[in-house]
Amino acid sequence: MTIASSYLSRRALLAAATILTSMPAYAAEQITFVSQGGAYQKAQTVAILDPSAKKLGITINQDSIPDAWPAVKSQVASGKPTWDVVDVPTGYCLRGGEQGLFEKLDFSKLPNGAAMPEAYRSAYSVAYEFYSSVLAYSQKKFPSGAPASWADFWDVKKFPGRRALRNHPIATLEAALMADGVAPDKLYPLDVDRAFKKLEEIKPNITVWWTSGAQSAQLLNDGEVDMVMAWNGRVSALINEGAKVSFTFNQGILQSTSLCILKDAPNLSTAVKFLNEAVDPVHQANLPLHIDYGPANPKAFDTGVIKPERAAQLPSAPDNAAKQALMSYAWWSSPAGEAAEKRWVSFMQK
Repeated sequence: MTIASSYLSRRALLAAATILTSMPAYAAEQITFVSQGGAYQKAQTVAILDPSAKKLGITINQDSIPDAWPAVKSQVASGKPTWDVVDVPTGYCLRGGEQGLFEKLDFSKLPNGAAMPEAYRSAYSVAYEFYSSVLAYSQKKFPSGAPASWADFWDVKKFPGRRALRNHPIATLEAALMADGVAPDKLYPLDVDRAFKKLEEIKPNITVWWTSGAQSAQLLNDGEVDMVMAWNGRVSALINEGAKVSFTFNQGILQSTSLCILKDAPNLSTAVKFLNEAVDPVHQANLPLHIDYGPANPKAFDTGVIKPERAAQLPSAPDNAAKQALMSYAWWSSPAGEAAEKRWVSFMQK
């Protein structure tokens, strides 16, 4: 090697070292966040992920998968998970925690989570957003005197028409019990026998048992059914497109998606910081500005970010939440809940 080439090599090395040492310190601090993709994850990115990354000075890598549960189990089983934080239905967080798949949370490090209602968090999770299973109906079929309760949905004489329910016991059993007179705040533990008896009563009048949110909305939009249990966001989307449909939050079933951290996550301490930041009231208040989901942190409604007219459309707004049943994921994750899910299969096969 010549003196000149040696000198150039040393200069290249020095330049590389300078670049590395001058890189921002936060570049080393990162997490991988996993959600469900689509418009939902895009809204999360703008409302919560990007602002959280900026405020904490971290990098948030993203992955998306409609159902993360199988991948969570395989990643943890491998002993070397690559994901840190996942956004999944709350019931998975509870089951995963019990099965050793998720980290137990130290709420002394999660002041935003600790300040939320106890029912909105568990030892392994913090609620992230809310949606509702609601009674939706065609305004063409019911221009006035529309069904306003699950008892109305079950009343085929007073409210004739084609009906659809979800082909799944979660929320459907709760609706059946409310139709039978159980108060929304007295549902749990579910009287499973009573719920299935009530479902047997309405079963001959169910035109379609839907299996996806898109299907439930399409059924209503196309006029294939006159009333349906549906997720509020799906119906709101139809309304925004000009469809003659509506829904009521009365006796809705308030459900949540939660954040949980994989066991032995590669960036555990950063994941905890992010989890706390993700449920910050202002970040939470930004979410419904981009999508029809309600913030999980009730303090979001005190920020002034969500205007009253927008709050009226959101499932977790205090006035709307008071009319609904709060899903007990603890019950659904219990042996009784798992038995009810198995019984559902037999019910549908009859």
